[in-house]
Order: sequence, then structure tokens, then C-alpha cells
Amino acid sequence: MTDIIIKSKIKEVVKDLNVAGDFPDALDEVVKELVLKAGERAKANGRRTLQAKDI
Repeated sequence: MTDIIIKSKIKEVVKDLNVAGDFPDALDEVVKELVLKAGERAKANGRRTLQAKDI
């Protein structure tokens, strides 16, 4: 699977903090799980499109 989270984008959000090397990878795993669960919800509702309400 491809990476969803980009370290430089995290740094743009938390301008005054450093970002440890393992943080983007851990966050990426959380986001992937969230996206997969949203996909399951969309399918359960008979849709093939992810929507904000699936989160």
C-alpha cells in the first residue's frame, strides 16, 4: 500500500513542533484503517463512493 501521510504536510500544521521519524508512519496506519472502515460503511449502505458521513 502507498503512503497517505506526508511528513512535510504534518510540519505545515504543527509549525512550532518537530516531527519524529516514526510519527508519519504511525499516523499513516491510523488513517488507512479509518479509510478502510469508511469503505466498509459505504459498501454496507450500497454505495461505491466514500463520503464524509462514512467517517
